[in-house]
Amino acid sequence: MNFLKGKIILNRNELSGAFGDIGTDLPLLIAMLSVTDLHASSILIIFGSMQILTSFLYGLPMPVQPLKAVAMIVITQKISSAIIFGGGLAIGIVMLILTITGIITYLNKIIPKTIIRGIQFGLGLQLCLLSLKDYIPADKFAGYVVAFVAFGIGIVLIGNKKYPPAIFILLLGFLYSGIFNSSIFQSINFNLPQFTLPKITFDNILTGFLILALPQIPLSLGNSIFATNQLVKDYFPEKQISVRKIGLTYSIMNILSGLVGGIPTCHGSGGIAGHYSFGGRTGGSTLIYGTFYILIGLFFSMNPSNIFQIFPKPILGIILLFEGIALILLLKDIIIDKRSFFIAIFVGLIANGLPYGYLTGMVLGTILFYIPHNYILKYFGKH
Repeated sequence: MNFLKGKIILNRNELSGAFGDIGTDLPLLIAMLSVTDLHASSILIIFGSMQILTSFLYGLPMPVQPLKAVAMIVITQKISSAIIFGGGLAIGIVMLILTITGIITYLNKIIPKTIIRGIQFGLGLQLCLLSLKDYIPADKFAGYVVAFVAFGIGIVLIGNKKYPPAIFILLLGFLYSGIFNSSIFQSINFNLPQFTLPKITFDNILTGFLILALPQIPLSLGNSIFATNQLVKDYFPEKQISVRKIGLTYSIMNILSGLVGGIPTCHGSGGIAGHYSFGGRTGGSTLIYGTFYILIGLFFSMNPSNIFQIFPKPILGIILLFEGIALILLLKDIIIDKRSFFIAIFVGLIANGLPYGYLTGMVLGTILFYIPHNYILKYFGKH
């Protein structure tokens, strides 16, 4: 089916691509819901609705993701819902100011493609390590076996339009769950959302800004804005999507989510890479993905952790691994330029290894990029 002059296509490839980012999003959402007083059904339905909104706004596989730095702080520190909503508002307001003043557009002009490739490499490496260390080993020997089979399916079918890989990987996961957990469908229970306007004070917004927004904004600039814009150019060169538009939708999503009781969200280059790798080419993949979250919000939100019984961690880990590899492979267009390649590797390693790593890597990498090559040779030649 084809809607809006090809912006929304619904077919098996879009269905496969729809789940290319599930390995990142679903575990973060479930972990946040497990340690906070957030209302699961409302959060999942709002999250799904944001996916559907972006599918129509962009007509591309432009998924919405939980903000990673925010999610990790919420999970580890068990932040209250009022501060989460306040932090989302703070992030949205700051990014809106950066967008409408033109600061984001200016930064995008001076930060070279080499640095963006480094950020994408860093994120890809992070996703691969997370997959291999935390997800695939979750079920021990049985998990390793099903993960190996799933990886084989992905390798054989990647790029196959007739038999898109994610569908078969997820079917394998359902089969695996049915064998090892025959009670998976006992967790189905219809649950209506509670859409109430959260009571947010200025103190909640200020605390959310200090605790959640400050660590998140550098990562958002690097990955959610600049790297996402670059990846759209890589995958869809015929599309003209500006960083200003990405910044505006990012800002508006977070302001709206904060006001209606949703979690802070973003666009992300990893999400686009995941959807694209598994077959997504239009907004159809994000439309399907959003509908999926609305359904689990309605039927599985009484105990969100039960969702792992249907989507086992080793299967999510393989999807996450392919998403990470897709980001790392983007280095291929700068690999012939040794200087650019090494700077990109440096940025990615810094992003993974240091506090505020994405900001630090972006700043140091940009400085290195603009230092004249002859000056470096002359300096070290004297010493």
